[in-house]
Amino acid sequence: MLPVVVVVAFLVTLTWAARPAVMVNGLPGAMGREVAAACLRRGLEVAPFALTGPGFGGDVISIDDGQGGPPTRVSLYDPNARDALAQVVRETYPVDGEAILICVDYTHPSAVNGNAEWYAANKFPFVMGTTGGDRESLLDAVTGVTSCVIAPNMAKQIVALQAAFEKLATDFPGAFSGYHLRVVESHQATKADTSGTAKAISADLARLTAETDWSDDSIERVRDVSEQMAGGGSSHAGVSPVPEDALNGHAYHTYSMVSADKKVEFQIRHNVQGRTTYAEGTVDAVVFLAERVAEGGAPKVFNMIDVLQAGAM
Repeated sequence: MLPVVVVVAFLVTLTWAARPAVMVNGLPGAMGREVAAACLRRGLEVAPFALTGPGFGGDVISIDDGQGGPPTRVSLYDPNARDALAQVVRETYPVDGEAILICVDYTHPSAVNGNAEWYAANKFPFVMGTTGGDRESLLDAVTGVTSCVIAPNMAKQIVALQAAFEKLATDFPGAFSGYHLRVVESHQATKADTSGTAKAISADLARLTAETDWSDDSIERVRDVSEQMAGGGSSHAGVSPVPEDALNGHAYHTYSMVSADKKVEFQIRHNVQGRTTYAEGTVDAVVFLAERVAEGGAPKVFNMIDVLQAGAM
């Protein structure tokens, strides 16, 4: 019987070693609430505190799993109170404790770099779902300092699509030479920056069309409600029409490559209503990162393709 007891104890130890607790930074925002709910549905602990934006510090909010589960109360800390929050984090989740704290960031593009520097200074592993900011400085601040997952999109199907286009562009650069690329993305009016997913995918498509002058500024953003609901019309140009009940939470993208004589067109569309698919993918990234941290080793910057390739989604 002794060998059986030893094996069972070992398995339990491994399970607890990678058990993540999640600090959802960006509450009480819509994406933060969606991620917190997804964590609770998956049985993960949501930390009772979080970093928030200006004007919300000191608030205590209630979040739940969206399916009738018990609520969890979360105290919000203003950016100016980050040092105090770091101390609370260390006291609540010590490095040698049972849970591995993973920060999730869905804040604002203007907060990306400051938050990343804070995670690095305190060696907090994190998942960065917020787009925008200075991405080069972001990587410089965290590389070799703390482990993290940084990606412009957390939906596994879109991540797989992105990986496919990256491979296509690498294997067949210029295959669509002579074609013109047009990219149009529509998001809720509150999204302050151009979609990071649109930037990543269009960069690969531009390698296929060999348009060396393509830049992120070439992407067309649609934030006007009337334009979003109308869509591209009968010509099927631009984004698909957005249903009225999805105006406050959607991601509609259309990528088109048109031949010089305009007689041939290739289109790729991905239209997402709501935020659930991104939240579930974020939780996959949290679990993946907690496992990497539990394994030890040097800090590393991962992306969602790493998560997908690990079979963690």
